[in-house]
Amino acid sequence: MELPAGVTHSAFSELIGCRLQRLEEGVAEVALTLEPHLRNRAGKLHGGAIFSLVDIAMGLACSSAHGFDQQSATIECKINYIRAVEDGDVVCISRVIHAGRRTLVVEADVHQGDRLVAKAQGTFAVL
Repeated sequence: MELPAGVTHSAFSELIGCRLQRLEEGVAEVALTLEPHLRNRAGKLHGGAIFSLVDIAMGLACSSAHGFDQQSATIECKINYIRAVEDGDVVCISRVIHAGRRTLVVEADVHQGDRLVAKAQGTFAVL
């Protein structure tokens, strides 16, 4: 899926392989495939890669809520890792649950198929 005109993916999201699947007002869905460079020492999808996926999806959800002409930045994020990922794709769906003038609160679920991998909640500052 393409971002709105004039908006680009970040170099970092491209580096780790994030793929935008869906973008609606206040909602973003981003997928990531477990590649060899994303594995931890145990051979599983690195928690940092999952956290990055969450942060990218949350940022896109914020942008779709307040407009791509305005920027936001993560000021806090909490994540619970539920299960390890050994191979395949994961998908993060993030939703803005509060869009204020100065901050947005966003939640995200990471799934592999029908299994919950991680759950997160973050706060973003409107810049």
